[in-house]
Amino acid sequence: MAAKLRKGDEVIVLAGKDKGKKGTISSVDPKANKAVVDGVNMAIRHTRQSQTSQGGRLPKAMPMDLSNLALLDANGKATRVGFKVDDGKKVRVAKTTGDVIDA
Repeated sequence: MAAKLRKGDEVIVLAGKDKGKKGTISSVDPKANKAVVDGVNMAIRHTRQSQTSQGGRLPKAMPMDLSNLALLDANGKATRVGFKVDDGKKVRVAKTTGDVIDA
């Protein structure tokens, strides 16, 4: 099945402690149905000091379910994603505006 949300997409959080926050997807795990969004769903991770890194309590973005994310359209509003065939190529389309997401 084609991915509705991909790495680099600008998204808004629909549910959870960070509801309403916006961010960019940094990675997607389709098997687990989760994505990591920069600056959202942050957790503190304790790391040991080494020769290369300082260590201590470092904030890290944790994965969140794809169902809690929505793509932002050209107007900056949440939209669902559909698909259509354009010039023999399958492209993603924003349901609110009808604009093609992939160029």
